[in-house]
Amino acid sequence: MSRPPRIQLDGVPLHLVQRGHNRADCFFDDDDYEFYLHCLGRALDEHACSLHAYVLMTNHVHLLLTPEHRDSVARLFMSMGRRYVRYINEKYDRSGTLWEGRYRSSLVQAEAYLFHCHRYIELNPVRARMVKAPDLYRWSSFRANALGERNPLLTQHELYMGLGKDAAERQSTYRAIFGSRLGDDLLHAIRNALNHNKPVGNPEFLHKVEKMTEVRCDILLPGRPCARDN
Repeated sequence: MSRPPRIQLDGVPLHLVQRGHNRADCFFDDDDYEFYLHCLGRALDEHACSLHAYVLMTNHVHLLLTPEHRDSVARLFMSMGRRYVRYINEKYDRSGTLWEGRYRSSLVQAEAYLFHCHRYIELNPVRARMVKAPDLYRWSSFRANALGERNPLLTQHELYMGLGKDAAERQSTYRAIFGSRLGDDLLHAIRNALNHNKPVGNPEFLHKVEKMTEVRCDILLPGRPCARDN
């Protein structure tokens, strides 16, 4: 069976995940997290991507970014893979692959889902019961987005910039967005779209993407064909 195509459009945000091979760990100490972020910073600059949110978990990584060009993300992951995997293999005297074969991606309707994806990503350590609050986790973008901690990796999306007239107001509004839990329906929609390399958004957005890319945007489960209107 052929792999489902990744759906990408210039200038439209993407939610991305890359997992460790066989769900194994890909970070082993603080220096590993630091080096990954160093590699990420270089790759963002080299391949014209703007990063809005991220979290580094022990065995996977979530990124929310906007690529300038359709091949920007693939080049970013290739660059990251070469640098970080070489570092890990040399440091721990290992060989072979570190990551799953392919990263997964979901095109994001910014107006409807950008901040839902922010919450999905930055609350990951809370859902995993690693910390009680997102500001207690060091390896995510929450402290920068919500508290103003300096983070040169990040480029704020225009919707984030619209949260307030200055940095303090934007951060306050952002923290308020995190005041309620992400509902099960939203969690399922974001996770399902990501796992199937499909866009997340309302029906009008999905229809628009289908027309632009000529790729189906609905998620078909094995053995359960879905009827579609012509």
